[in-house]
Amino acid sequence: MPLHETHPLIAFYRDGARDDCRRTLAEILAWNDDRLEAVHDFIQWLFPLPERSGANPSAPVLDRETIETFHATPAMQDRLRQSFERMLRFYGLHWNGASVGCATNFQERAQNWLWPGNHNHLRLTRMLRSTLLLGLETESKALFHALNAVYREYPSRISSRTHGFWRDASTTE
Repeated sequence: MPLHETHPLIAFYRDGARDDCRRTLAEILAWNDDRLEAVHDFIQWLFPLPERSGANPSAPVLDRETIETFHATPAMQDRLRQSFERMLRFYGLHWNGASVGCATNFQERAQNWLWPGNHNHLRLTRMLRSTLLLGLETESKALFHALNAVYREYPSRISSRTHGFWRDASTTE
């Protein structure tokens, strides 16, 4: 990408640009839980990774410069944290500024994702790794800690393979 062009993820997170489906970050974050569950091509924009997504191959991927820009731009960090907190609410979890825990509606929300082979397990893996890469290490580690507790409490609902993906995604390479 030529230096004069803004990376699509920077434009999306920093400048309020639209994603490949013409949605802004603010619009996505305002969706209700049913829409977050039904739509599958937004999570790659909220929590980008360096690898292309098979589920949304048109979503941009992280490069070194974009990762550095996230780390150096407090407004982008704040917006990433907003994405993190919105998705936590979707899962029935909450961020208290230091840790992630179960919200009062956890049992209700968990019915949507806490069962074997659910696609939301992949979304959670993406969240863990993306937040870690983009500078929200504390949040990533706190999410893994919470998911680890859920795994211990509901071992028949989360496979050991999924737990391994979560563990790997929450550690630096």
